[in-house]
Amino acid sequence: MNGHRQLLSYLSAGLTDESIARELGVSYRTVTRRIARLQEMLGARTRFQLGVQAGRRGWL
Repeated sequence: MNGHRQLLSYLSAGLTDESIARELGVSYRTVTRRIARLQEMLGARTRFQLGVQAGRRGWL
């Protein structure tokens, strides 16, 4: 959950996937996979929906 929160925090701050990867010290592909996994977990088809769903769950 903590890793999800950090990733969501960077997304909500408007960082690009490339910037998020640098901040987390992982590859760009890892970031895109983690975002896709979060979207699947929360039933979100878009990043906007991901943010809304994460906010509703108190993850942000």
